[in-house]
Amino acid sequence: MAVGTKIMVGRHVIVRKLDSLEALGAVTNICSDKTGTLTQGKMVVKKAWVIAEGTYSIGDSNNPVDPTSAEISFESDPPFDHTPLKVPKTQAQKQAESPWLPASEFTGKEFLTQYLNIATFCNLASVHRNRETDRWDARGDPTEIAIQVFASRFDWGRRKFTSGDNPSWTQLAEYPFDSDVKRMTVIYRSFCSDGEKGCVEWAFMKGAVERVLEACTTIQYTDGAVLMSAEQEERVLKNMEALASQGLRVLALAKRPWHSQTEDWGQLPREDVERDMALFGLIGLYDPPRVETAGAVKACHRAGINVHMLTGDHKQTARAIAIQVGILPPRINQLSPDVISSMVMTAAQFDLLSDDAIDDLPVLPLVIARCTPQTKVRMVEALHRRKKFVAMTGDGVNDSPALKRADVGIGMGMAGSDVAKDASDIVLTDDNFASILNSIEEGRRMFDNIKKFVLHLLAENIAQACTLLIGLVFKDSTGLSVFPLAPVEILWIIMITSSFPDMGLGWEPASDDVMTRPPHNLKVGIFTMELLVDLTVYGFWMAALCLASFALVVFGFGDGNLGHNCNHRIDDGCELVYRARSTTFTCLTWFALFLAWEMVHMRRSFFRLESDPPHIWTMWARHAWRNPFLFWSIMAGFITVFPIIYIPGLNTVVFKHAPISWEWSIVIIEAILFFLGIEFWKFCKRVYFRRHGDKVRNPETELGANTFSRYASTAGSGATDGVELEAQT
Repeated sequence: MAVGTKIMVGRHVIVRKLDSLEALGAVTNICSDKTGTLTQGKMVVKKAWVIAEGTYSIGDSNNPVDPTSAEISFESDPPFDHTPLKVPKTQAQKQAESPWLPASEFTGKEFLTQYLNIATFCNLASVHRNRETDRWDARGDPTEIAIQVFASRFDWGRRKFTSGDNPSWTQLAEYPFDSDVKRMTVIYRSFCSDGEKGCVEWAFMKGAVERVLEACTTIQYTDGAVLMSAEQEERVLKNMEALASQGLRVLALAKRPWHSQTEDWGQLPREDVERDMALFGLIGLYDPPRVETAGAVKACHRAGINVHMLTGDHKQTARAIAIQVGILPPRINQLSPDVISSMVMTAAQFDLLSDDAIDDLPVLPLVIARCTPQTKVRMVEALHRRKKFVAMTGDGVNDSPALKRADVGIGMGMAGSDVAKDASDIVLTDDNFASILNSIEEGRRMFDNIKKFVLHLLAENIAQACTLLIGLVFKDSTGLSVFPLAPVEILWIIMITSSFPDMGLGWEPASDDVMTRPPHNLKVGIFTMELLVDLTVYGFWMAALCLASFALVVFGFGDGNLGHNCNHRIDDGCELVYRARSTTFTCLTWFALFLAWEMVHMRRSFFRLESDPPHIWTMWARHAWRNPFLFWSIMAGFITVFPIIYIPGLNTVVFKHAPISWEWSIVIIEAILFFLGIEFWKFCKRVYFRRHGDKVRNPETELGANTFSRYASTAGSGATDGVELEAQT
């Protein structure tokens, strides 16, 4: 365990509870947030729709917090062209009408100015240039930083209006963002040049489009404000979906004049402020997926792990990002509507279902949008009712219930709150989804190594027990049983010869197919049917060979004389028994050492431990050396056999065996037979598992069109198991 935790620190994972690392190897489902985990967490504004004017598009920038690093284009059309009969413009026409220009070219527009007031004042982030380094710095929430950078592109940053001895704007009240209301409101006072005389107060609001629309009674056009009707609301929602379908997170901006006078803002109810708003526009922010996320999700699919995205973003935004990272199939639109609806849901749809109704769903959704903390808890509980083993990621205070409820809670080390970290079993120091995969790989490696350790140890115990018990049939002239192995020999093999290779198996690196196998079942534990059969086969095979070596020396090539009292001394014709016992001891020692190398992989041949080795003839030597502790433990076991056999007194008095000569031919032949027997058994296992389930798949197999085929079929048939994430090889 300690070794595993040290390794994980270098892979951006801090293990707070040691047993959670092993448990990660059994994870069947991962519920992950989007922002900062699947994506980079570096928000940039890409589209801004000022309803009264048109759509502003922001070009690419190398520095997301530098307001001077991108140009802007403008189109008079909204994101969604709501005029049905209008002929679409060609790309060349659009480029001619909307050239990329510096932001300064657009300043002075009346409605843009009002739009920027909302963006910059309903915002807690700060963006400024560092005078010493001449670099741009930003502080605050990534979403608000992006919006503040957008306002600063037009030289409309909040500092310009609120700093100094005579600020032109001052904040009076703030109603912060809340996960329930999903919007934020501030009240600001604007001072005119003559001071208090003529000052104006405004309430500015930003938030989720649906929640802001609830508070709006009008919508601002060029000719004036128009009452918010069902038709107007539908137009806004279509434009929002047009932006969200591009993978943008869409927020709405609104404001209203404020006329109420109060001295105690804390006593003013929020609902009295957040009403009668005028909608001014939408803003679309893009958080690019991490470069490694798509590969990590694909690796999860190959490992038989379902990935669910639980995000607070709009349904279309979540769907677009999920397609980009591979959580949803790229051709999802070609699926039937009922399959799509089973893959992507909103929290409102999910929360309306009772627990029984959720259990009756053919499959649980891969994406839940507009997710609340309670929705995440219900999703984890729904997975548990389907006997799934769940890992949950979270970074906020409200995520702590879901993190506690999950089998393995994973907190974010960079953006996560202290409460979320305390509720987590594992903390990612880089907030990266790919690091979760590192944890799962390490958990599976540890579980595999524990199985190898136990299998090696118990197989030897079975071999020794069978050798001693069956060896009771060898009786001398007085009727006393002659032991094929002396007690000291058994203790030596258990305490010295086997213990160090056993520990070496714990250091064994992960095999290249560890992430192409289905998750193991923690309820079953390490004692699977495969392990139980293996230890029986290996144990009896070693015992059979050991008994054969004893019988060959005594009865095959000897005269069959078992002497008298040969369990205690070499006198009275016991030399033959002592030589046979020495041969048996050497065979069992070598079998134990060879078995440790064979346990490097429980199914693959020792001579082909990789699926696609670059140098097939030397691969076994490289694998024997890649674990130095195991290598030298086995070498030491080979070397120590010789002094134990040949040092006078130590051999006959302590270990009750004698030096051997021609008997080495028996040892060598039986060692070869042992190797052939183990290799044949592994070959039979590979044939069996290829024909039946639990296939060891090719890690290089690309996910094809059939990746989500099981999902589609179960959604239509009513089956209750999850997504078939196995690639069709």
